[in-house]
Amino acid sequence: MTQESQLPPSNSNVQVVTFGCRLNTYESEVMKSLAQEAGIENAILVNTCAVTSEAERQARQAIRKLKRENPLAEIIVTGCSAQINAKQYSDMDEVSRVLGNEEKLKLESYQAHDERVLVNDIMSVKETALHLISGFEGKARAFVQVQNGCNHRCTFCTIPYGRGNSRSVPLGEIVAQIKTLLASGYQEIVFTGVDITDYGKDLPASPTLGQTIKRLFTLVPELKRLRLSSLDPVEVDDELWELIASEPRLMPHLHISLQAGDDMVLKRMKRRHLRPDVVAFCKKARELRPDVVFGADIIAGFPTETDEMFENTRRLVEECNLTFLHVFPYSPRPGTPAARMPQVDKKTIKERAAILRGEGEKSLKRYFESQIGKQGVALIESADKDGYAYAKTDHFADVRVLFPASIKLMPGQVIPVTFRGIDEKNHLIAEVVDSSSNAVCGNCAA
Repeated sequence: MTQESQLPPSNSNVQVVTFGCRLNTYESEVMKSLAQEAGIENAILVNTCAVTSEAERQARQAIRKLKRENPLAEIIVTGCSAQINAKQYSDMDEVSRVLGNEEKLKLESYQAHDERVLVNDIMSVKETALHLISGFEGKARAFVQVQNGCNHRCTFCTIPYGRGNSRSVPLGEIVAQIKTLLASGYQEIVFTGVDITDYGKDLPASPTLGQTIKRLFTLVPELKRLRLSSLDPVEVDDELWELIASEPRLMPHLHISLQAGDDMVLKRMKRRHLRPDVVAFCKKARELRPDVVFGADIIAGFPTETDEMFENTRRLVEECNLTFLHVFPYSPRPGTPAARMPQVDKKTIKERAAILRGEGEKSLKRYFESQIGKQGVALIESADKDGYAYAKTDHFADVRVLFPASIKLMPGQVIPVTFRGIDEKNHLIAEVVDSSSNAVCGNCAA
């Protein structure tokens, strides 16, 4: 059942510190609303991530710093890391309470003060309730959870133990949430989840992700911009391919859950794709939509990875022209099969991660150079008084937009731009196409 939660006022005495994925970003807004509704005062909610040991280290470091700077504040810790290992946080003197991933989305969790640790068995959770929220503080785009959990067991990953098995949000709840967000002025919606290409298998009639998006566009014609989070390259259904080919409202930026570009490494990871599958995915997407760009998650230095295996991954970045890379140096997660495999030494892992990031920077520069002189569309994220604003293009590229004083740009506006160059911070530089009036473009937010 959908639970309604309105955003607290911006001067709320409940602060949320978020680590990790876009799903956490969505849930942090729900948490803030629930805590405010419960009447909590002077509290800091820390929404943790467990994807790497570094993410957990940063969370613990942040908790200590937050308590030093806010000695009277109640520190409530939740998220995937807290779900998987509540004790590491309950043992910290700085922490007042620990909530699991299910509990953090329940009002009663913030009303109950008698139990210091509230963490349920996440595998017992069978449904995902969408919490109706009206906006995201400080965000130009809005996130909508369509799925949670994961049925797969990759050898390096602990996320299923933090999120549980895959659960999908019914279309009716998704439609209601998106209509609320559009009414609040948001121009772009981002579908989030742990494994969104697994969407629908637990719902009546087992609708696919592509079928659901098709129905969504019909039911909510006012939705003009939909962006997808990470996709598994072998789980894209026929209807989603059709949308990629023909639907301009689906943004031309596809982020691949890649992890590696060598078949042996992928098999040892227990991924569902091999190298040729990724090549075929990118080739088909470009044939259907020539302007599409790709992002990818890549793990550097997975156990047993040889120089040759790593080179296969490096070459795949160039072969598929992957533009936006998220590179993660491998770190062993306790209890996972990969942690028991022969490990690559840390120095080599660091070097390989640096090489991959360098490949990503070169690919991004090539893409930016190809855009100079072309026109595009940008979603304003922040506007300064110095005559420029920061934005994201349809292809999710960072862009600095120059605009005259006669135009007032606000976060959330969608504007036509012409790309003029690249700045020292590796942003595209763009100018507003029509600066003749305050009406920037027909699609801009009021």
